[in-house]
Amino acid sequence: MKKEIHPDYQQVVFMDTNSGFSFLTGSTRTSNETIEWEDGNTYPLLKVEVSSDTHPFYTGRQKFSDRGGRAERFLKKYNMN
Repeated sequence: MKKEIHPDYQQVVFMDTNSGFSFLTGSTRTSNETIEWEDGNTYPLLKVEVSSDTHPFYTGRQKFSDRGGRAERFLKKYNMN
């Protein structure tokens, strides 16, 4: 393996913004935000909109509250409805 061409692999915390569910895993992604994890260490925090906790394929049901789709949010944002 060549030196200095691969991104740094580190422990990070992914947090689902819809449910608050968090999990610690390894990733090459980085973030300016940090969070203190259950083990007392501080890790970079990466926020995601969908995880296994809220995705309908894994849960078997729709958990998203009335956020609306992209089109509805766009129309609401620019008062076009």
